[in-house]
Amino acid sequence: MKDLLLDSSVSLRFSGHETFPLRLLWLKKVFDAVVSGVTAKRTFQEQEAIARFGVGKNMAMSMLHWAMVTGIIEEPAGQLQVTDLGRLLFDEADGLDPYLEDASTVWLIHNALCATPEVASFFFAFNVFSQPVFERPALVKELSDIAAARGARATAETIKRDVEVLLRSYAPRTADTGEDASEPLLAELGLIRELRAGQFEFVRGPKQSLSQAVFAYALLGYWRTWHEDAPTLSVETIAYGAGSPGRVFRLDEESVAYRLAAIDDITGGALVWTDTAGLRQVARRVGLDKIDRLALLSGGYRARMAA
Repeated sequence: MKDLLLDSSVSLRFSGHETFPLRLLWLKKVFDAVVSGVTAKRTFQEQEAIARFGVGKNMAMSMLHWAMVTGIIEEPAGQLQVTDLGRLLFDEADGLDPYLEDASTVWLIHNALCATPEVASFFFAFNVFSQPVFERPALVKELSDIAAARGARATAETIKRDVEVLLRSYAPRTADTGEDASEPLLAELGLIRELRAGQFEFVRGPKQSLSQAVFAYALLGYWRTWHEDAPTLSVETIAYGAGSPGRVFRLDEESVAYRLAAIDDITGGALVWTDTAGLRQVARRVGLDKIDRLALLSGGYRARMAA
């Protein structure tokens, strides 16, 4: 799995957040700004951004960074625009969760950061790093070794700051106070906890707040990204493969199997679970390009709202 980050075709990002973890309403604020006509990155560096967002220039740039790496905003031709996912979630008129009141949205954001290698520290921590209990220096060292092997320009200090942002995103410092240091968005997921000063632990388990729709959305994304031509995936692959829902969401194997047993219902029969002769796997009945992940998400959200 470490070889994925050593592949020169994969770009590694260790900066852009300006050392600020993602906060609760940042994605919605950037979404609204782009919808209202802010299409240039430089706008987030100008005095206008300070007035618009009520934050300093560095924090405004951090807001844009998080909106882009989570797939809410994109810049396909030098102009910022909202993505289909961003519109589905944050549209003021009929968005599924414009103010991030549903834990499903937070899980989606986490998956966007951790399921592919581009956001290097997040992907590495959840998919490659093998220590369930660890301290900062161990994470920094392994990432620094990867950066050095790739000849990346990231300095040791840059990687150290990046790891600090990662940890504060999921396990914020207890001494943080004030509006700018309010609890980061991802902390509510409980995926990393600080056992004592400087020592952390990944929390593996069933994750009750993770909806079946988000699990299926992540599974389909994983299938398309890493196993596009495979007609089936085993429960072990979905539980332990790099970028898999099991790794990204820190689910134990039985929790993965339990969720897969209901995958037929959530995907309308596009994916089916089989458990015969000790072989537990999911098969696809149609091509992956025939399955509308956003429609699947929308149905899941609306079913939860109606319940």
